[in-house]
Amino acid sequence: MKVIQQTEIADKVYELILSGECVADMSPGQFLMLKPSRSDLLMRRPISICSYDKTAKTCILLYRVEGDGTKDFSSLSKGDSIDVLGPLGKGFDLNTTPAPKTALLIGGGIGVPPMYQLGKELADKGVQVTFVNGFQSEKDSFYEKEMTEYGTVHIATVDGSYGTQGFVTDITKNFPEEPDVIYSCGPKAMLQAVKASFPETKTYLSLEERMACGIGACYACVCPKAGDTKKQFKVCEDGPVFRADEVSL
Repeated sequence: MKVIQQTEIADKVYELILSGECVADMSPGQFLMLKPSRSDLLMRRPISICSYDKTAKTCILLYRVEGDGTKDFSSLSKGDSIDVLGPLGKGFDLNTTPAPKTALLIGGGIGVPPMYQLGKELADKGVQVTFVNGFQSEKDSFYEKEMTEYGTVHIATVDGSYGTQGFVTDITKNFPEEPDVIYSCGPKAMLQAVKASFPETKTYLSLEERMACGIGACYACVCPKAGDTKKQFKVCEDGPVFRADEVSL
């Protein structure tokens, strides 16, 4: 794929805009496996798809620099090429039955990006969308303005520097009514809290796991199945999105 633009939009968080034919096959909740340009970095890195425009054949990835691989990506500039595998994985189910009237989208940290395209497509279907995004601090927050185009946005920061002090569940516990459906992506502790807070609500979780191959061959990203922890899902192939009642977190 070709780099169209790259911008640092929060502390160590980059917005990478790419163009390529594979955009035609993208759906909300999927991811790409990006190959670093450095020859000593052999493994691809999984990056969730934030948004895409199939007409323009462009997509946006948001990622946080955490190691050598993502640091390598941060040096990309307009006109550069990057080796991409994907789109991969099974994304969010937008055709739940009965059709939802309200949806709650909960993202934590770098789990926020896939909520954006999902929210857009739900809003296009006439669903009332509420976003709840959690960050460590104000300097880590991003995409609030962009998300307000498709729904109401609530922000929680652990240090209280912006929005509600605490976690995403400190916001959702005060909502007067439960939504028809919940979609969530973020750290495992957050997903556990979301699952526990809404035991009766149809909930879909996008799991964050370290991945090596991205196609289910290496078993590096397994997750226990609910009810039988001896059996496992391969997050990259069977997910990354699962019904909350399918997985043991």
